[in-house]
Amino acid sequence: MTQTESTMRGALPAKEAAKAANIRRAVTAATVGTVIEWYDYALYGAASGLIISKLFFPDLSPVNGVLAAFATFAVGYFIRPLGGLVISHIGDRFGRKPALILSISLMGAATVAMGFLPVHAQVGILAPILLILLRLLQGFGAGAELAGAITLVAEYAPADKRAFYTAIPNAATVVGIMLATLAFLAISYVPEEMLLGWLWRVPFLVSALLFVVALYIRNQLDETPEYKAAMENAETRRHEQKVPVGALLRGSPREVVFGFLTVTGHNANAYILSAFALSYMTNTLGMSRTSSLTATVVATVCGIVGAPLLGMLADRIGSAKVYMLGAGFVLVFAFPLFWALDTRNIVLAAIAMGLCYGIGFGGMAGAQGAFLANLFPTRYRFSGIAVTRELNGVLVAGPTPLIASALVQYGDGRPTYVALYLMLCCALTIVSVLAVRHLSAHD
Repeated sequence: MTQTESTMRGALPAKEAAKAANIRRAVTAATVGTVIEWYDYALYGAASGLIISKLFFPDLSPVNGVLAAFATFAVGYFIRPLGGLVISHIGDRFGRKPALILSISLMGAATVAMGFLPVHAQVGILAPILLILLRLLQGFGAGAELAGAITLVAEYAPADKRAFYTAIPNAATVVGIMLATLAFLAISYVPEEMLLGWLWRVPFLVSALLFVVALYIRNQLDETPEYKAAMENAETRRHEQKVPVGALLRGSPREVVFGFLTVTGHNANAYILSAFALSYMTNTLGMSRTSSLTATVVATVCGIVGAPLLGMLADRIGSAKVYMLGAGFVLVFAFPLFWALDTRNIVLAAIAMGLCYGIGFGGMAGAQGAFLANLFPTRYRFSGIAVTRELNGVLVAGPTPLIASALVQYGDGRPTYVALYLMLCCALTIVSVLAVRHLSAHD
């Protein structure tokens, strides 16, 4: 063996090791940021069902107070598409790294500030106004967070493992939900007077620690190889990258429309499980706060495990098939889910929610990242994923807890219409995945 051959053979393992290290770094940076995003949102979702109405809308009846609290939850989603457009423009025009740093900074600052908010008893109507302003800031930053995380990981990951790796930040959404639920579970054992007095602030303030860690990790990132290669194309830089969303709408209008619709079942399922179910169990069924929170925590573990496992399956059989598997399961299981909750049995509730998390959420979250990333070319992939996800978020994810609460009231306390709503959303996902599966690379 010549010295040159020996040097080349030694360089290959070093190159592979460096590539693997870059993938790990990208996945870590994406995952930590996504945990924060969903910790923030699930924290507010849990607070909406348990304490926001009492702190910020005390003059309303219990039912209307919960509706008002969920309305402020939805407000954060109204601004998300704008945040997604602005920050994804930065991501496609100037790089993934600066966009992801901006996103995490806005979210972290807003959530920590919520922990310092005065309540209605202190400043009257100013309290809910300040709350809404912070929800808007939080939503603006979150509008590009998961889209950016998926884009970053997809562009580092090997094509044959793209679903698995992009499933990890999607699974991290449930980690955030679980941490937020655990935070409220930890403080739910104290007397309500103490909880409403000052202890409710602690989970919001704790997010400062996660924020600092995520910011540090993202500062260490390099730009993705795919993005660098795309930006070396002078023609792309000169014409298409000036307004990436314009290139997106001109080049991939069908993908945008059906990509938007594919997220419907995922969002409806995720927000019924993470935000509405907690309120339904405590406020409608009269289950204790600790039992409801415990069932939710146990169920979220199933989602954390299920998404990467079903992401691996998606790499083997195709992301479209696994996407439809998750949506199909929730469609069939919608009524059994609520039958189990209506028993007021913590074990049955945890099992039913765990199945919806593990198979339903796991299938859709495990396949969604790869499916959407493969729909759009690199030059406007960030914008494509952000637009499809966030437009669906403002129309489905954010309003879902409010819609579900209203449907329960319309059904005289029964969940029949909520189950039908969930089934309709999942049916839209299945039809939409079928419509564009041939346009998603590798499917």
